Amino acid sequence: MAKKAMIEREKKRQKLVEQYAAKRAALKEIVNDESKPMEERFRASLKLAKLPRNSSATRLHNRCQLTGRPHAYYRKLKVSRIALRDLGANGQIPGMVKSSW
Repeated sequence: MAKKAMIEREKKRQKLVEQYAAKRAALKEIVNDESKPMEERFRASLKLAKLPRNSSATRLHNRCQLTGRPHAYYRKLKVSRIALRDLGANGQIPGMVKSSW
């Protein structure tokens, strides 16, 4: 089980990303628009830099929804490999059976 603080920090980042997504996208569009004057693009880039760092989507990290584990994460199921194995062994994932040979 991951530390509660790490899980809460990740939730806080997710909330910030959702809150600033529209503003960040609008500023990025201005910065990348070659037809706009250089001064306006520069002002937009300064405003973009003033936004909180944790509002950037690249700062998010996928975590297992059951354990909070950050590594070996299956995107489709939103759980880690360890949680996936436990769920499969308990028969809670349809079509998944324990292998033996």
